[in-house]
Amino acid sequence: MNLPSWTQALRSEFFLARYAPGPRLVIFLPSMAAAIQFMASKIADTGAAARANMMNPNSFNDMIAGNAWGHFVDGLDTGITLIFLLLVAQAAYSFSAELESGTLRHQLIRCSSRRLIVMSKLLQLHVLALLGVGLLIASSYLLSGLLWEFSPIVEDGFELISEAEIRDEIELGLRLALIPLPAAIAFGLLFSVIANTATQAVVSALGFTLTMDIFKGMIGGYAQYLYASFQPALIDQSYLQDVSRLVRGYSDVLIDDRFVQLNYWVPIPTLIVFIVGSLIIVQTRKL
Repeated sequence: MNLPSWTQALRSEFFLARYAPGPRLVIFLPSMAAAIQFMASKIADTGAAARANMMNPNSFNDMIAGNAWGHFVDGLDTGITLIFLLLVAQAAYSFSAELESGTLRHQLIRCSSRRLIVMSKLLQLHVLALLGVGLLIASSYLLSGLLWEFSPIVEDGFELISEAEIRDEIELGLRLALIPLPAAIAFGLLFSVIANTATQAVVSALGFTLTMDIFKGMIGGYAQYLYASFQPALIDQSYLQDVSRLVRGYSDVLIDDRFVQLNYWVPIPTLIVFIVGSLIIVQTRKL
């Protein structure tokens, strides 16, 4: 794999991404979904506050409802869940769609090798992930700050959780939520290499992803060795879900240090297995 081949393959991937709808959905749709959630939450909070004022609520509940930190984390959770699903689908579609349409043959004839094409697609998908996550964080922070107020958790004049502690927890939760993302991308790309059609690849990758999401709660402690257990999902067991409660002042959240350590380490060998599997399969299958 020489540098000119790498450059040519990457230029081809990013050129296609500029005009395809899939990458745009990955970048913009999660932020739009988080914004819609913020608007719905603001409407619900306004109605709840109006009813609560008639019943003379205590100030602590009012403060929690109007604190932006909890809503900010909820927006991140929703957006990252969508990013995972969209990137799995986009990864599954990428190689299989070009194989089905026949354009993959032109890349192979020009200067790219099979493995180089797979690695260039993997890199391009990670760039999309960075753009999508970056836009989600920035837009969610700005919009939640406009609709609510960022403040520490205070009860009866006593500060329960400072803003510095809240920021640290959100940073940790965000980091742990994003660590499984490369493994999820490589998982979708593996199906893209295996499948014969784009539809088959996308349906299979999303089907297995949702199946893992459903059954991870049924296998007990073994779920901690499954990378999908650590990502924000429809059935959410991620640390970011706990952060949503922590930044609202709930004191009944128990943090499992072993779960956090496995969150750091389990996705790494999973990523390696998926990438190696993709490279082996693409080199041996008929294109």
